[in-house]
Amino acid sequence: MTDFQITILGSGTSQGVPMIGCECAVCRSRDPRDARTRSSIYVETPEAAWVIDTTPEFRLQCLREGVRRVDAALFTHAHSDHIMGFDDLRRFCERGNFLPVYAGEATMDALRRAFRFAFDPQCHCPGYVKPEPHLVEPFTPFSIGQTTLTPLPMTHGGIETLGFLMERGGRKRAAYLCDCKGVSDAVVERVAGVEHLIVDGLRIRPHPTHLSHEEAAALARRINPGATWFTHICHDIPHATTVLPPGIQLAYDGLKLT
Repeated sequence: MTDFQITILGSGTSQGVPMIGCECAVCRSRDPRDARTRSSIYVETPEAAWVIDTTPEFRLQCLREGVRRVDAALFTHAHSDHIMGFDDLRRFCERGNFLPVYAGEATMDALRRAFRFAFDPQCHCPGYVKPEPHLVEPFTPFSIGQTTLTPLPMTHGGIETLGFLMERGGRKRAAYLCDCKGVSDAVVERVAGVEHLIVDGLRIRPHPTHLSHEEAAALARRINPGATWFTHICHDIPHATTVLPPGIQLAYDGLKLT
């Protein structure tokens, strides 16, 4: 393994692709890149591994990618497509260890409500998730192993969500900007020149809470990354025939970035 690897666990929008009951060309596609579980990534380094968001398919994503180690879980926001696999973190607490969980205050409050059995010591039973909560603040870095992570505030409709910049060895390795509509100049400046930009690119048509392809491409031009990958993709977008500007590609489930 290299010193830093990202696996795209899921690249799909909140309903996943194929969508229930849909007969469109993408939902019926045999191209495995068009089968999109809900958006999440898994990051591996020699000394630690972590997941950003636990989707409803988190267990299946871990089985598909052979995930055997999770040392921490980070959360962008508390929409159901990003947190409802939380209970499957129990597999990484089986030796009785607590699992660090990093989130903003509103997201942590939502996790506590949805998964009270995990956060309340009086509810602890063998085999339960044992989270160790860590509240994070925008632009205040923290470390997992030798990687520095900086939470990045963004707007996603009527809520704030967090992206994450990951730096290692003095290099901006990756920025994960999922589920966003507004990205401030301060965030752009902080991630400028990053090696891999993984960014919300829902569809071609405008959307009130997500970046369109045109908006995401314009953001990428401002950030000027080494490579750009669109994620949180809906069923409007066929992988094989979608044409994107140079330097921009569609992410897909199972894609590995090193």
